[in-house]
Amino acid sequence: MRDPRIDEYARLLVERSVGVQPGWQVQVRATPLARPLVEAVLEEIARRGAYPLLQMSFELIGGPFAREAPLETLRVAAPLQRRIWDEADAFIAIWAPENAREGSELSEERKAALQEASTPMRERTMSMSAPWVIAEYPVLSGAQDAGMTLSEYEQFIFDSVLLDWNAEGERMRKIADVFDAAEQVRIVGPGTDLTLSLAGREGAVDDGHINMPGGEVFYSPVEDSAEGVIEFSEFPAVYYGHEVDGVRFVFEGGRIVDATARSGEAFLVQTLDTDEGARRLGELGIGCNPGIQRFMKNVAFDEKIDGTVHLAVGNSYTFTGGTNKSSIHWDIVKDLRTAGELYADGKLVQQNGRWIGV
Repeated sequence: MRDPRIDEYARLLVERSVGVQPGWQVQVRATPLARPLVEAVLEEIARRGAYPLLQMSFELIGGPFAREAPLETLRVAAPLQRRIWDEADAFIAIWAPENAREGSELSEERKAALQEASTPMRERTMSMSAPWVIAEYPVLSGAQDAGMTLSEYEQFIFDSVLLDWNAEGERMRKIADVFDAAEQVRIVGPGTDLTLSLAGREGAVDDGHINMPGGEVFYSPVEDSAEGVIEFSEFPAVYYGHEVDGVRFVFEGGRIVDATARSGEAFLVQTLDTDEGARRLGELGIGCNPGIQRFMKNVAFDEKIDGTVHLAVGNSYTFTGGTNKSSIHWDIVKDLRTAGELYADGKLVQQNGRWIGV
């Protein structure tokens, strides 16, 4: 008998996260390790009179095609794949990697080619012209990265996704109201004093949509506004299976003019040099999920840690007013719970991860 929490999870993804309607075509991407959740999701889509388009692969990042195809082939998605991206009404991706380092063996050229090929899909998702969600399924590789047993990791995932999302949405809306009304945000902490502008930008509240787990308020900062320095000294930055420790960025006129790290600096700089937009901010996110209190080396969870913020370098969300374009979107988490402050138009609104007057 299937774990009833999986059925609840599937209903959450299909009903709330993407809101599947009769007649829709819904692309579902997953690996075989997520079979119980995949089957439950397909059943929920079917019950709504919609059509699941299942794409299974052994690796969601990389894989045999990415390793062997000529670069000119890799840069352009197959015409049939393009048609699915163009015509599907919603997208559900279930993340269940066999190896948490998927894609790390690919050369920088191959990573860039894959990112280029997925541009049409990214344009639809970043503009929210079609509903989408990325969901996590508990597998051994994730548990090992998090330093948990599989059963502990499984419980952690369900505790972070099976929340009262209506109540969480009301709480996060109050946080968004503070920053919607502000033009300037200042982030202060050890080695950190960074300001950026949200003038004319409206935040989005992820109350069980887009990513699962949800639990963040996020913005697309004004592209030329970031000034100052930020150190991500608490947690490593993880991207394409690489870990970079002690990232430090210096911003001038919205652009990263100096990037260093204690380890992995070459990979960091190389990624930032991917294209013109990679050295500008695509996102400011504020973590709000009360069920997530520890770092997992999994950005889908880590960026939601209550009392943290995250900055994404690269592509911005156009539906929140962003205009920065890049083939990368790398979320890096800053912990403010021990010694950190958030200011909105000069007013202290969060100290050491606790909200003041919100």
